[in-house]
Amino acid sequence: MPRFSANLGFLFSDRPEIERLTAAASCGFKAVEMHWPYHVPAHDMRGALASHDLTMLGLNMPVGNAAGDFGLAALPGRESEFRHALDQALSYGSTIQASALHCLAGIVSPDDRTVAERTFITNLQIAADRAGQAGMTILIEPMNHRDRPGYLLHHVEQAAAAIEKAGRRNIKLMFDCYHVQITQGDLITRLRTHLDLIGHIQIAAVPSRAEPDEGEVNYREIFRTLDSLGYLGWVGAEYRPRGRTEDGLSWLSELAGHP
Repeated sequence: MPRFSANLGFLFSDRPEIERLTAAASCGFKAVEMHWPYHVPAHDMRGALASHDLTMLGLNMPVGNAAGDFGLAALPGRESEFRHALDQALSYGSTIQASALHCLAGIVSPDDRTVAERTFITNLQIAADRAGQAGMTILIEPMNHRDRPGYLLHHVEQAAAAIEKAGRRNIKLMFDCYHVQITQGDLITRLRTHLDLIGHIQIAAVPSRAEPDEGEVNYREIFRTLDSLGYLGWVGAEYRPRGRTEDGLSWLSELAGHP
C-alpha cells in the first residue's frame, strides 16, 4: 500500500503547527506537508521535524496579498510579487529541507486567460530553475471551480500541457483526487495516463472533503491501482476531519491496510 503523509494544514489543526508535528508522529506518520507555516521560524520548524524524525514533503508558496488572490504565478503585471514569494518559499523550504514547493497559479478572469497562461509558463520556468538549484521540485495542482472559482488550472490535462510547455524536468503534477473527481472523474484512467508526471497525490472524500472512508470515491481501489502501477511517492491525507483528527484515522487500517 502507498505511504501516507499528514497534511498539517488540515489535520491536527486544533493546535499550533509545532504541536501538529508531535501529533502526526504520535499517530505513526513518517512524513508531513504544510500549507503556509511561514510565521513559525524556519529553524524552529526544522528542529521539530528532526526531533520527530519526520520528512517534510512540501509547502505552498505565498498566495499574494490582494483580496481574492490565491497564487501569483499566472497574474500578469505582478511578476515582482511572484519573485518575492518564490524567494520566501525557497528560503523557508531549504531551511526545513522540504522536497517540493506548490506553485499556485492564482485566480484569473476568462478575458485574461491567454496572457495569464503565458505568464504562468514563464514564472514556472523561473521557479523550476531556482528550485532545481536547491534540489527541490515545483508542483502544480488543478483545482475544482466549485471550491476555487476562477483558478487558472482546473483540468489534469491542462496542467500536463503546462508542464510540457515549461520544459523543466523538476515540474510535476500534484494529483489531488478530491479536485479531479469533482471536475473530471475517471481517476484511475488519469492516474495511469499521467503517472510519469505525478510528483504527489492527495486524497479526501468527495463531496464532503472529510476522511476518505465515505463518499463517491473507492479509495481502496485507488490504492490498489497505485500499487499495481509501481507508484513510489507519497499520498497526502489532505482532508478536513469530521472531528478530532486522531478519532478519524481508522481509514488507514480499513482502506489501506496500515497498522
